[in-house]
Amino acid sequence: MSARAPRTVVVDDSRFMRGLIADILESGGVEVVAEAANGREALSVVADTDPDVVTMDVEMPEMNGIEAVERLMAENPTPTLMLSAYTAEGAEETFAALDAGAVDFFAKPGGEVSMGVSRLEEQLVETVRSVAGADVSRAGQRQRSEAATAAAAGATPASPNASSAGGSAGTTVEPNTTLIIGSSTGGPDAVERVVSALPGEADLRGVVVQHMPEAFTGRFANRLDDACELSVREAEDGMRLGRGELAVAKGGHHLEITNARNGRLRLSVIDEERGEGVRPSVNVTMRSAAEVVDDPLVGVILTGMGGDGSDGVQELSRAGARVLAQDEDSCVVYGMPKRAAATGAVDSMLPLDDIAAGITGERA
Repeated sequence: MSARAPRTVVVDDSRFMRGLIADILESGGVEVVAEAANGREALSVVADTDPDVVTMDVEMPEMNGIEAVERLMAENPTPTLMLSAYTAEGAEETFAALDAGAVDFFAKPGGEVSMGVSRLEEQLVETVRSVAGADVSRAGQRQRSEAATAAAAGATPASPNASSAGGSAGTTVEPNTTLIIGSSTGGPDAVERVVSALPGEADLRGVVVQHMPEAFTGRFANRLDDACELSVREAEDGMRLGRGELAVAKGGHHLEITNARNGRLRLSVIDEERGEGVRPSVNVTMRSAAEVVDDPLVGVILTGMGGDGSDGVQELSRAGARVLAQDEDSCVVYGMPKRAAATGAVDSMLPLDDIAAGITGERA
């Protein structure tokens, strides 16, 4: 992306909301080139204006946001930010949109669009700018390929997140290895691809820290649990993790590893600020791991905007951990991995599909 303001199309069935979002974005230096009242109209408007990014509501008449994203990625791939309700139902819909190819989402507190979005306008602008720089070419290729395959076979396309790598390969992972994965924008799909490729017999336990609201992290943990051979749950205060178990940090809270003994980790969920700017913070979890884990330790930084994790990887490195980061070409947003690499603490920069092998020691 050049220094020019990203060009945006705003899609929402509420005229009031379209105007509100457009005003927020334009006041933050984002150019709104067009608006659309539903998914069908959005497809036409995007084809006409060729924007850098689309903000897409989920629930709309004629064509909802999920179907619109599927069509958009197949016909005219454009980075898309979903605006979703801050509810369990909203989480289900949002993950369906991410499966369809949306880059990220912006949760509307309380499920109500008006007042909540206004209070978070700076964050909305930052997220739109970040999503505008995302590479969705692979999402478009995937949607077109799956659509063609399904049409030929008369079948429903497979889930975009389905992993062909699986967890069946052998492993050289060291005994009692603790894994810490951190991610943000583009992370849900990236994390799923990594953990679904980890072998169930590996002597691993660990934590996933994904920047995500509280209403979403439980659903995210369930998705990961369904997708991989490891057991995945949302973190709870006092939880213990043993071999083959992962915990997803609870949204809106920090997560620390407070004890590591006999191959088991004890977790602490913390409801307080730590000066990191995000909750959960990858830095907080990685620092705690560096302090208490004496067994083999692996830290991973995946796609995401910002610099969360750059302090944490330095602490891990000083503690003797192996540190991996996703390479630029495979990132949706090359922010967190870039900042981590700049510290000199990253041992290997790997394509997303090689991260699992890097974790298990099959690739340096």
